[in-house]
Amino acid sequence: MTKERNLERGLKNRHIQLIAIGGAIGTGLFLGAGKSIHLAGPSIMLVYLIIGLFLFFVMRALGELLLYKSTTGSFTEFAQEFIGPWAGFITGWTYWFCWIATGIAEITAVGMYVKFWLPHVPQWIPALICVLVLLLINLATVKAFGEIEFWFALIKIIAIVALIVIGFVLVIMGFESHETKSTVTNLWNHGGFFPNGSSGFLLAFQMAVFSFVGIELVGVTAGEAEDPQKTLPKAINSIPIRIIIFYIGALFMIMSIYPWNGVDPESSPFVKVFSLIGIPAAAGVINFVVLTSAASSCNSGIFSTSRMLYTLANEGKAPRMLKHLNDRNVPAPALICSTLVLLVGVLLNYLLPDKVFTLVTSISTICFIWVWGVIIVSHMRYRKLMPDNAKTNPFKMPLAPFSSWIVLAFFVFVLILLGFAQDTRVALFITPIWFILLVVGYLVMKAAKKNGSKDKPSAL
Repeated sequence: MTKERNLERGLKNRHIQLIAIGGAIGTGLFLGAGKSIHLAGPSIMLVYLIIGLFLFFVMRALGELLLYKSTTGSFTEFAQEFIGPWAGFITGWTYWFCWIATGIAEITAVGMYVKFWLPHVPQWIPALICVLVLLLINLATVKAFGEIEFWFALIKIIAIVALIVIGFVLVIMGFESHETKSTVTNLWNHGGFFPNGSSGFLLAFQMAVFSFVGIELVGVTAGEAEDPQKTLPKAINSIPIRIIIFYIGALFMIMSIYPWNGVDPESSPFVKVFSLIGIPAAAGVINFVVLTSAASSCNSGIFSTSRMLYTLANEGKAPRMLKHLNDRNVPAPALICSTLVLLVGVLLNYLLPDKVFTLVTSISTICFIWVWGVIIVSHMRYRKLMPDNAKTNPFKMPLAPFSSWIVLAFFVFVLILLGFAQDTRVALFITPIWFILLVVGYLVMKAAKKNGSKDKPSAL
């Protein structure tokens, strides 16, 4: 008789804390900050603060659910338990698709960043190498995933802290160059805090939301955390201070060093700041940071998609072979399956133009909003269906259920804003096709199960 295998709880507190930080700091901060600043000016800090506040409530709702039951694939299990089987099916597969789409975009980015040093190497080669290396790391142990994610997140943190410290020194010194003078008054001396009016401020939301993709990854790690009752609340509660330090702090310093209208939307403002103080290899350093950030996101994608497939297979919503674990208690078939789909992305990157990936990431953003919304609705249903358990839960969502309705209204607001930007409007119309396909898939699965149970001989 073979011993039943379970996922190993190999993620330590330091892994969970750094995964939480890494999930809250996207590649968008390093590359997209220039475009965001150009669009909204200094008010971009308020945009990030508002989005961060609402997603903190999402994470508190998820945290309360996880302390009720810490499990891998938490979103789909909570959706199934508190909303219905259809919600579990759609949410599980949507979250898988979210990270596949994000992973395809990130491995494309890896290929582009490597060309900084090796311009003659075809873009698809480093993308392929990245996927295969990350697969081998994830196949080893969950601890190996945690360890690589720990160091990836640490590189991002060091780069941002360095920028903030350098920026602070430049502002205190009143540093002047032929381009600008470093002063806090740059935040309001060039057209005010809202230089492009309400339209620039509102349109910045759809760009900034994608920077927070992955913030919910802590929930996927719950089933493999050593002490989820202690580590998860700590990681979630520290999200606001991390957003203030890493996002608001970095943007504050960038726009104090340079007026917002002096920031190039097509290049990373991080490179400009490090170049200003005479670091000759500034572009190479930031390129390395962004490369590790993209690899980190791809690593998170491989991990989360494999765990979601494993959960879906255990619930009978995916092929049974995907629920098997290897000798190291890693869901190897699910890992390999997700990686094969990512390799299709390498092929697409070789064959198709860049616009396809812009579209895919826009669709991914809309799907992430669905997942975040389902977390809130699951929490509301949990509070209603299990009031006794909710009363004794030590990690309650603040101001519920009022805060839940406000968060859902905010998500509707963001989806409406997506319709105003030309590059995301198309995704808003295409994404419903994905959900229609899932509804059809769910009905087919349900019918197959029903017919299967009819064919089984009744017990005597």
